[in-house]
Amino acid sequence: MTMRLAVNIDHIATLRNARNEGHPDPVEAALLAEKHGAAGIVCHLREDRRHIKDDDLARLREAVTTKLDLEMAMTSEIQKIALALRPDLVTLVPEKREELTTEGGFAIQKHFTRLCEFVKPLRDKEIGVSIFIEPEEESIALAAEAGANIVEFHTGIYSLCTSDAQTAYELERIRNSARIAREMGLSVVAGHGLSVLNIAPFKELRDIEEVSIGHAIIARAVFIGLPAAIQEILDLIRR
Repeated sequence: MTMRLAVNIDHIATLRNARNEGHPDPVEAALLAEKHGAAGIVCHLREDRRHIKDDDLARLREAVTTKLDLEMAMTSEIQKIALALRPDLVTLVPEKREELTTEGGFAIQKHFTRLCEFVKPLRDKEIGVSIFIEPEEESIALAAEAGANIVEFHTGIYSLCTSDAQTAYELERIRNSARIAREMGLSVVAGHGLSVLNIAPFKELRDIEEVSIGHAIIARAVFIGLPAAIQEILDLIRR
């Protein structure tokens, strides 16, 4: 199985919004990413619309031909948008207005009853559902029970490791969790804080099908261009 790369284009919109003008266009970035090897496009429609806007999402739905993954908080407003536009996949993530970026996995134990109710209409519309969780067995089991067909492991802790011992421990935790998720019939994605500096070991994690990377690719693209930034990652994850 060849590991896939999904590219998050949120921060193309962040750059555009700095001037409140039309460029750079996240849809153009999405099409360029697909052309150069992205297996999917990710965007996060936040409640405060700090980067991707509603119109961006509608245009992305029309333009993306690989897979459109809508990251979203578990709110009725965003659920209605998802049910209307029908992205290929929604990924449920925690969201706080004061955070700069998502800070951890979804608190699945705390919100389990509401989660089960929230997932059902999405699955009824044949929208895939992923839940962004910590790589731990209880969260995986609850995600499966709630009706998700994919789990995305939060790799932020791994990305902040400062010693070989810490890195090895986190990789093994992710490896074991991915195996458990696959045994439960779930597909496995990983993301958050991954970059050319730390992605290479994921090539050996055979139960992880896809990595999702945004900020690191867009930041690198400022210097070398988006196609080259994507190619760097693809070269590191190809099995």
